[in-house]
Amino acid sequence: MQTVTINQRVLPAVGLGTWHMGDDPVKTEQEIKALQAGIKAGARAIDTAEMYGNGNAERLVAQAIKPFEREDLFIIDKVLPQNAGRAQLEKSLDRSLKNAGTDYFDLYLLHWRGQIPLAETVAELERVKQAGKIRAWGVSNFDVADLKELFALPNGINCAANEDLYNLDRRGIEYDLLAWQKDHQLPLIAYSPVAQADSLSGRLSNNPTLKKLAAVHHATVYQIMLAWTIRCGNTLTIPQSSNPKHAEQNVVAGEIEFSDAELLKLEQAFPSPKQKQPLATI
Repeated sequence: MQTVTINQRVLPAVGLGTWHMGDDPVKTEQEIKALQAGIKAGARAIDTAEMYGNGNAERLVAQAIKPFEREDLFIIDKVLPQNAGRAQLEKSLDRSLKNAGTDYFDLYLLHWRGQIPLAETVAELERVKQAGKIRAWGVSNFDVADLKELFALPNGINCAANEDLYNLDRRGIEYDLLAWQKDHQLPLIAYSPVAQADSLSGRLSNNPTLKKLAAVHHATVYQIMLAWTIRCGNTLTIPQSSNPKHAEQNVVAGEIEFSDAELLKLEQAFPSPKQKQPLATI
């Protein structure tokens, strides 16, 4: 099983995303079972945010984690940029903690940059970390220039992870961001590694190269896509699934390892960027 280390915690490299979950009461029971199936399959990281359904995803997480030991899990939450200042951050954090049924988050991210100065956000994140409400903090949707600015601030170097869009169809961050993060020992959290990727391009699930690799590894195309995102060892990938079987399959994808020849075939089918690209977001 591939692993990633975040804030000195070694985690299975496939976690569980919760975007678009918790909004439909009819699906609640199945979505809880999907998260629990992922945890039982070995996942430890669960990624959510106050933005997802205005707290609905957080409340779903609260129900899903009840049978498990809290210390065994690694729960990631995110604060909206307009709430990431002196006036509001701790209030937002407290609300999210209550929603998610926990008294601390393992990682708390600034969801994206807004109008509040980074220095003010970092100071607040450090303060709530000292208070024990979060164990580490990080950022999301940051590019190299953003991270350089962050690391130049007091305590900016304490950033524990950066969460960005990353999949076979959106490889822009490979041009310079991934290398920068590796040099600074900053893990990547890859969001939308499967589902959104397919809806963006419509060409992934039927790609011949992916189909051949899936057959060789006795896996699904989606498992191949997931395993590719974590191939370098510095990435936590967080696919979302409301289907218990698919959630389990996602986690098992962390056991797939590619040969150099297989990686070359994927490179030929989905070329890495040859120039700097704007940071892809959804």
